[in-house]
Amino acid sequence: MRVPIRMISVATSFFWIFLIIFSVSALYSMKDIKLSLGEPQPSLASDNELVLSIPLEIVNKGYYNLGYLNVSTDILTENRLPIAHGFTFIPVVDKGEEVNTTHNIRLNLTELMHTSQSFLFNDTELRINAKVSMRAAEVIPIQVSSNLSMPWGAPLHDFTLGIPELTTYYEANFTPICRAVVPVSFENHAFFDVIGTLQVRICNSTNASIGEGQMHIEARQNSRYYGSLELHVPVDSVTADGRLEVFLTTTFFNYGPLEVPYGH
Repeated sequence: MRVPIRMISVATSFFWIFLIIFSVSALYSMKDIKLSLGEPQPSLASDNELVLSIPLEIVNKGYYNLGYLNVSTDILTENRLPIAHGFTFIPVVDKGEEVNTTHNIRLNLTELMHTSQSFLFNDTELRINAKVSMRAAEVIPIQVSSNLSMPWGAPLHDFTLGIPELTTYYEANFTPICRAVVPVSFENHAFFDVIGTLQVRICNSTNASIGEGQMHIEARQNSRYYGSLELHVPVDSVTADGRLEVFLTTTFFNYGPLEVPYGH
């Protein structure tokens, strides 16, 4: 059976008119869609990873369902280096429906400190790039992006190894030993307690390790910590300059070595 050319033309025109009206209607109804990302809230997971929880609210008062809602986030360093990624998928948000959920980003604290030393010693911000994609009426793709930030308090803000107090004593074989008591101080600006072990190794100008010591530290949130570390070094191994290697092992992260030169 032959279909007249005019009938095909009318049907095609009707299809395109319907498609245009539908698309305009679907896009117009997006004005009645409320999508909001709340302030990131930090917490610690059972495996000692940092979890940033971002409240996510979607209110669909439009004419159609929303489909394939994807929320994707990246945490960046101050040099825009990505260090963590989060992803949340919601298959459909029916018209008239309100959805409240949480978008989570997990971050390894040890990797964070080694990626950028400033997170350990300097107060800064975590930069979060967020992308949200969806399909209006479950058909038409739409994508928006946003930037978030969260204040970051350094766990070892203003970390200082003070001037050591030196004394000399002799071992049983009359070998002279230098006893050094080194003041240690810092401010814990992090949202978690810093509890663990601080170890310091001293190396002379020939890069030889000539002594080490360690101490327990326990610094509560938003508090100043003061302590002292004791080192014992053979006097004949000490040189006018060298370096200290600092290692930190805590409940939530490990860091080291931090090299601190002396005598320069």
